Amino acid sequence: MDRYDVVVVGGSFAGLSAAMQLARAQRSVLLVDAGRPRNRFAAASHGFLGQDGIPPAQIMRQGLDQLARYTTVAFHHAEALAASVRDDRFTLALSEGAQVEGRKLILATGVQDTLPLQSMMGRWGVSVLHCPYCHGYEVRGRRLAAIANAAGAVHQAMILPDWGPTTFYTQGVFEPTAEEAALLGARGVEIERTPVVELVGKGSDVCSLVLADGREVPAEAVFTAPRTQMASPLAAQLGCAFAEGMTGPYIKVDPMQQTSVLGVFAAGDAATEMYNATLASAAGVMAGVAAHRVLVMESAHGGLDRP
Repeated sequence: MDRYDVVVVGGSFAGLSAAMQLARAQRSVLLVDAGRPRNRFAAASHGFLGQDGIPPAQIMRQGLDQLARYTTVAFHHAEALAASVRDDRFTLALSEGAQVEGRKLILATGVQDTLPLQSMMGRWGVSVLHCPYCHGYEVRGRRLAAIANAAGAVHQAMILPDWGPTTFYTQGVFEPTAEEAALLGARGVEIERTPVVELVGKGSDVCSLVLADGREVPAEAVFTAPRTQMASPLAAQLGCAFAEGMTGPYIKVDPMQQTSVLGVFAAGDAATEMYNATLASAAGVMAGVAAHRVLVMESAHGGLDRP
């Protein structure tokens, strides 16, 4: 079995950032990645300093190329199927049949999205979006629709008018309070209570929305919050605690990205309810630094304990 100081699972922004810190600390690191990042549907990453407008896949390839220069880093293009811990060592079973072991484990495994309408699927990341800070500028000036799919949807609708005229679709479920309705009105947001049942447009574009009563109304970009679930079972297998976010569960971590299981750190979309490339990368940096510090302290205490 191959053994490492740290195994990082997930090779997108958070995982790459974590691995970089450990590589520069000259620790043996294994990066395990199955090649299915959440951001694979987006043509470009926006609002990420120094990477604005660059395709996520290109950013990740560049990160992998940079990591490959460090001799203590190894890579497995595989899915981590199972995780267990024994004697403070973490063992992972990989889809290619291999088993690997790490003194510490960093989970940057991300989440999977479930969209409320089937007609959103082929438009996800293009004209159906989740983050106005990531994508709002690219659809500025267009007719925007905020289709509610979570309790916090009204707050998304409230900020969208800075990018374009906005209609908030409650889907007949997520009714704003009187105060929220007043704030939406003050922002110029129209409220539509008849549910949207289908998106219309050529290819990945949107030009209109079909409502449950048969009306077809114009819209050129749609914002919604997908329901999310863990993309990997590893955190649950290890017994990590979860918190319930607005769109689904996420792994609970402390300010150093430490989970409830000692030696297991988590970063990126799997460990937050606020999704953003910069925040994911920053959390990965913290997780890498924290894992290294724990290794250092364990080594120092081990030295003090020796006769």
